[in-house]
Amino acid sequence: MNPNAPLVISSGDPAGIGPDLVLALPEALPNARYVILGDMDVLNERATMLGYTCQLQPWQPGQPVPDQGVPVWHCPAGAPIKVGEPNPASAAGTLTMLNRAIDGCLDGTFSAMVTAPLAKSVICDGAEPNFTGHTEYLAARSNTKQVVMMLATGDLRVALATTHLPLRDVADAITHETLSTTISILHNDLKQRFHVAQPRILVLGLNPHAGEDGHLGMEEINVITPTLNSLRAQGYQLTGPLPADTAFTPQLLATHDAVLAMYHDQGLPVLKYAGFGKAVNITLGLPFLRTSVDHGTAFALAGTGEAKVGSLVAATQLAQQLVQGHPES
Repeated sequence: MNPNAPLVISSGDPAGIGPDLVLALPEALPNARYVILGDMDVLNERATMLGYTCQLQPWQPGQPVPDQGVPVWHCPAGAPIKVGEPNPASAAGTLTMLNRAIDGCLDGTFSAMVTAPLAKSVICDGAEPNFTGHTEYLAARSNTKQVVMMLATGDLRVALATTHLPLRDVADAITHETLSTTISILHNDLKQRFHVAQPRILVLGLNPHAGEDGHLGMEEINVITPTLNSLRAQGYQLTGPLPADTAFTPQLLATHDAVLAMYHDQGLPVLKYAGFGKAVNITLGLPFLRTSVDHGTAFALAGTGEAKVGSLVAATQLAQQLVQGHPES
């Protein structure tokens, strides 16, 4: 990571609210240093539609970031864009934008990546049928075997043992190896990126009542508890597995630095209830830093001026803070 390089902010699906959000950043964060990736024509059209007066400046790698205006690395959408109407023909252009951001983070052109939302269905229908999300794509493109999705709002951090899987596939995906690696990545990134000296992680069970001693499922007995015990023997501070319905209490959260949920909709509803529109998605385990918004493309809001920029602001601020080594600032 090159802390002196600018952030890179991808503008997401060109028909969604991503362009609206990145165009709102100059006013929301006037001192931030970043480059936007997106279709210049789409961004100019959206700026006119929304009444933004920021000046978009063409930028290429190797050029300095200008003091005035907003630098944009033009990434053609590759298809006509109508506000609010997703077009699979633009999917290849969106992936090109992501590839430029990833490669730029890997070669030091950028210090970290911030992503506006895209639509998985658009990418699947128009470019990559096996696309399951930003998180998995970033891992594959950077040759990272396993990454961890973590969302944060205020003092609450919730990481996931599995991400974008059908619920019927979750139990099979939780193995000693994958769970051990997930906890190791979470532990190490809490130390290295968030400067938590001795991370304390609260681990949820998979089944109701954490399996009820095997009466409601055996995953806790056969996989989760043995994995936690193995890691405890290595010095990890782990609590659990605990029932998910009683784990998110103020007393428990106050004594832990992160919660590890077993699947997407076990942990994220609590996190998003606590801070939707202000939460940040962080991908742990990558060779570079990536933060993102906590919401989707909201096609119905695109171009209306009603999209809220709070989550992108929080994601950009956190990326800046982590790059500078001040996660609590």
